[in-house]
Amino acid sequence: MRIALNEVHGAYAIVVIDKSNPDRLIAAKKSSPLVIGIGEEGEFFLASDATPIVEYTKNVVYLEDEEIAVIDRKEGLKLKNIKNQDKRLSIQELEMQLEALEKGGYEHFMLKEIYEQPRSIRDCMRGRISATQGWVQLGGIKDFEQKLTSTKRIIMVACGTSWHAGLVGEYLFEELARIPVEVEYASEFRYRNPIVDENDVVIAISQSGETADTLAAIQLAKSKGATIIGICNVVGSTIARSTDAGSYTHAGPEIGVASTKAFTAQVTVLTLMALMIGQKRGTIPANRFNRLLIELDSIPEKVEEVLKSNSQIKYIADIYKDARNALYLGRGNSFPVALEGALKLKEISYIHAEGYPAAEMKHGPIALIDEEMPVFVIATQGPSYEKVVSNIQEVKARKGKIIAIVTKGDTVVKGLADHIIEIPDTDDILVPLLSVIPLQLLSYHIAVMRGCNVDQPRNLAKSVTVE
Repeated sequence: MRIALNEVHGAYAIVVIDKSNPDRLIAAKKSSPLVIGIGEEGEFFLASDATPIVEYTKNVVYLEDEEIAVIDRKEGLKLKNIKNQDKRLSIQELEMQLEALEKGGYEHFMLKEIYEQPRSIRDCMRGRISATQGWVQLGGIKDFEQKLTSTKRIIMVACGTSWHAGLVGEYLFEELARIPVEVEYASEFRYRNPIVDENDVVIAISQSGETADTLAAIQLAKSKGATIIGICNVVGSTIARSTDAGSYTHAGPEIGVASTKAFTAQVTVLTLMALMIGQKRGTIPANRFNRLLIELDSIPEKVEEVLKSNSQIKYIADIYKDARNALYLGRGNSFPVALEGALKLKEISYIHAEGYPAAEMKHGPIALIDEEMPVFVIATQGPSYEKVVSNIQEVKARKGKIIAIVTKGDTVVKGLADHIIEIPDTDDILVPLLSVIPLQLLSYHIAVMRGCNVDQPRNLAKSVTVE
């Protein structure tokens, strides 16, 4: 097998058994994840992710590229590489708890994970922020603070929901740290000739830490000398091991394929990062910095308040569960939330949905609006509020159905919209952490009412480990 793998091109994660020697397994990997669980004597588990293994053991070995594991019931586990050199065995202990992989009384993992967000956001901030003492610190990137504060450009690479978190991050970094940010689809970044050099910082965002396209983007950026910072949820994952430094989101295992708590945790880490860099660069006035810390510290309680609207959101979902199309609109940092809301609806209910900047609606999508079209609008108080109200009026003039997410106490949009969902008031830059919650619940309830498999939607995988 070792000789054969020298002839193989491309990615692989392979486990081979010889029927004449059933007590021995040979496993190898390159560019695809492979983890080996070490159980009781003579017991081993192989998977692409640690999640299914934790039920049986917390001791795991992550294979590196071009490593070969020789697993024998009597002789145990040995590692070589494809050049036949012995490799040192590095056993890691998983931190995840088995109860985190169970539904805990909820009908679906997705609903459980939506309701876990007050805790997951709090866990993400734990030890990293003090609103009373006025500081933010991220230990995982401490050695690279100087690089982050002096860089002239940040590039964020991600896929899917993580890409949407990166778009929110772009607003955060440019507003708070005054550093230009480019947000790239990892799959596109790697297939062109991007202009990247040793002066750039690349932030790679991934829930699983195993996303193949994001890993390839990291390798490309590394080859050009850039500093790579990772943001991921899974301790010991490939991205965590491939980056120069980074921060874990500490959201806990996410089983539902459609990402929910991972998104808000990623946005929370990006917020902390932007605040920390902005403070060190002197681009945030001290009074605003302290106010933002207090606001951020209160976000978990405000998410709990939003979750109390679940029955109202379920009522709205029942009205629009048979829609064939939907439009999601937002401005500023609510535009990425509109994209994320549309993605959630597509992923789990199979309803076609599009997210747009609200002002772009009249440059095409407005042609689709009629009395059958639900339009979900994030219309919270902020710099673009009056413009969003104008966009809502344009939709109403064409008989579209408006479902608006508004700041608590809003009266203007309430008089225009068919339905409103209130969220607590917060600083405009933190609104995505609250406004995304109703959109997650709407997608969930619509999908359940349509009889869809919420946790395992068709054609999708939790960790996208292939191109």
